[in-house]
Formats: sequence, C-alpha cells, structure tokens
Amino acid sequence: MEEFVYSLPMKFRVPVLNVLRVLGEIEIFLTTYPRHFTAALGFVLLGGGGGAYAVANLGPDAALLPVQIVSMPVEPLQLQAQATSLELHTMQLFRSEITRSSDTPESLLRRLAITDPKAVSFLRKNALAKDGLGRAGRNISALANERQELLSLTTRWLRSENDSVFQRLTIKRTPEGFTALQETAPLVANLQYSGAVVETSLFAAADEARIPDSVTGQLSDIFSSQIDFHRSLRKGSRFSVVYEALEADGEPLRTGKVLSAEMVNGATSYQAVWFQEAGQKGDYYSLDGKTLRNSFLAAPVRFSRMSSGFGMRLHPLFQTNRAHLGVDYAAATGTPALSVADGVVEFAGAQSGYGNVVIVKHSPSQSTFYAHLSRILVSKGKNIKQGDAVGSVGSTGWATGPHLHFEFRINGVHVDPLTLARQNAGPSSVATRPGFNKMAALARTQLAFAGQLRESNVQ
Repeated sequence: MEEFVYSLPMKFRVPVLNVLRVLGEIEIFLTTYPRHFTAALGFVLLGGGGGAYAVANLGPDAALLPVQIVSMPVEPLQLQAQATSLELHTMQLFRSEITRSSDTPESLLRRLAITDPKAVSFLRKNALAKDGLGRAGRNISALANERQELLSLTTRWLRSENDSVFQRLTIKRTPEGFTALQETAPLVANLQYSGAVVETSLFAAADEARIPDSVTGQLSDIFSSQIDFHRSLRKGSRFSVVYEALEADGEPLRTGKVLSAEMVNGATSYQAVWFQEAGQKGDYYSLDGKTLRNSFLAAPVRFSRMSSGFGMRLHPLFQTNRAHLGVDYAAATGTPALSVADGVVEFAGAQSGYGNVVIVKHSPSQSTFYAHLSRILVSKGKNIKQGDAVGSVGSTGWATGPHLHFEFRINGVHVDPLTLARQNAGPSSVATRPGFNKMAALARTQLAFAGQLRESNVQ
C-alpha cells in the first residue's frame, strides 16, 4: 500500500494518506464498538428519510410557474338537425281506467286525460262503442298523442262468468275517421300460486293476500268435509293454493278451477288435487288418491258464524225456553244458502214463522230445511246438486236479524245437523288410475312453491 501511495504524484499523496488513516480508525471503532455502529447507522437512515422529506417540500411553487394559454376553434353542434328529427317524432301516451256506471263519453275520456270532441262524438253514436263502454267495471286502455287526441282505445269483457272466450272492442283513429271492431278470442289459462296465514278467518286471510273470493269459496268447499271452518279453524293455520287465472291478452278476467291446495290446521295437514280422466267426471282427491267428497257439506253457508245451536234455548222473540230444532248461521242478507247434498226440491214457498222456506229431499229418509230466506231461487221438483244455491239469506218470518235456519231430518225426525252432515259417501280411491300419481307428484311440487311464496310474503 505504501509503494502505491508513493508512486502517486505529490499532490495526491497527502489526501490518500488521510483517507487511509480515517479508514483505519473506522476499522478500530467497528471492532471495538459494533453495537454503537448499528444504532448510529439507523439514526443516519432515519435522518436521511426526514431530510429527503424536507427536501421534497422545498420544491418550486406551482403558482409561480409560467402559464401558457392555448386556444383552438370549436365546431358548433348540429342542433337544427336534431330539432328537425324531434319534430318528426310522434309522442304517444298510454293510460288506463275502469269504467263507472255514471260514465259518459266525456267523463271517461276526461279521466283518461284526453281532450278530443271528435272521439266523444264517435263514442256517443257508435253502437259497438256504446255496448262495450256502457258497463261498469271494465278495464279501458287508451293511446293518445301529444295533443291529447285519442289514437286508439281497447276494452275486453266476458258475456257470462263461465265463458271460455272473451270479447275485445278496439276503437282506432284513421285518416278517414274513427273505426270500431269487436272480436271474439279464447281465454288463456295461466297458473297462479298464492297462500296466507289465518289470523281471524279464512276469508279475511285470503282477502289480505288478494286471493279472489271465487278461489276462497272453492277452498272452503274442497276441505269442508275435513275442517269445520265455523268452529275448528285455528289462528295461525296456513294454506297454499294453485289455481287457474283466465286471461285476455294478458289481462286477468276471471279465475278458473283450483288445481291443488293445502290447508294446515294446527298440527294436521290436508292436501287436495283436482283429477279428471277423459270422459269422466272430475273431482278432488287427497294426494294418496282418496276422495274428499262427503255426502253432505259441513255447512250450507260460506264464511258465516253459527249463532245458535241445536237443543233447548231461550227464544229471542218469545223469551221462553223452547227446543231449537236446527242450527242458525248469521250472515248478511243476500248471502247464498247452499244445498248440502244432491237432491230434489220438495217444497219452495212460505211457512208461517219460518218465512220463505226450501225443503230438499236427498233420499227416501233424509231431507234438509232452509228458512228465513230473502229470496227463493228454486222451484218444487227441481233436481239440484251439492253446493247449488237454493235461496239467499234473509230475515223473513219470525227473525230478529238476517240468518239462515237450517234443519236436518231423518224420517221426519229432527237430528243435529252438525253430527249428520259429516256422513261420508264411502271409500273411493283413484290411486291406481293411469295418470293420477303423475298429477299428484306435480301437485306436490306446485304446493311447495306456493308455500315458499307464502312464507316470503309473511316475512
């Protein structure tokens, strides 16, 4: 090393010797104090980071930098072409309404926000328009332009409740004036899944779930031989139902048949499926194939309460203890009174304190008696089926309010209807018939889906 130093020019010898001397001292320090060196090195690194941070903050102020302005021409948008395109576009407004019994052409179009004297004049004069729009409760859909003039109007309806086809009235504006066309088209059946939990009554639960009354009535009939809806339906009972919705161009016009249903009352589950073979009469069966139809319905009135039972009671008018030879069902005037079984009308007319009465003979020994009717809907000798209306609930005769007095007689002797109306028609099974097991499996799947919808709605 000394030879190397002395080989250097004179001006470099002293600095190199000084550097070598410093390096030697550093080597002695590191050998003697290694820990002190590590701490010193960390301090230097931290200090260096802080110094770097401080240096970064001392950069030039952007506000003091020179600013350069660049300008260039901009082409305006072609707004005129867009405005012309908008002028050529025709705006159409869609609205719908429900006809009322008090409607006139003016009031109907006014609710549709249409101002069109020519349309009013056409609706007043055209026979098809007057017939199609002159009934309350029909859904009307209308198309209007931006000037609130009628472009088209459509309505659909049924001629009778059991129709399989519907009527469609279409009114259109043409260059020559308005035209009206009435057509007949088939209803399309779609499946509806629903269900509810009973808090007070089956009817109230179904109404809350927006299930049509006709479907609820079918549910009551299907399970009437298994559940007494007047006395034994418990709070918290739940039901699921799959039924047909008959639609016209996607608009529901009426409900069809209940296809499957399940009622869980307490810890007991009841299930039903509609099954019909070609050329045979259809009916409801349990999912294992047993018939659900009994000889007699559990009650002659749907959705009512039993106001007086069979036996001795204090007569509400005469205030004396007398035998009450039937069962009273409190219901609103006009509620249908149903025959509890197939039979022939034996009597239809007035009977002193019973007011308007219908007697139906079901066999040589059995008959039923319906009293205090506001209307009689059958005549003597008429053949009727189980569930047919024989009259309407009322308060004729000795009655303090609207109700149905119902009696059951065997060989002319009065028997408690609540015990005899549960006679079963006898065992009947379709489990071995072709196609039933397939139908039952489909019903299980459908009811499971309806149950899931019910639970999601409850939550």
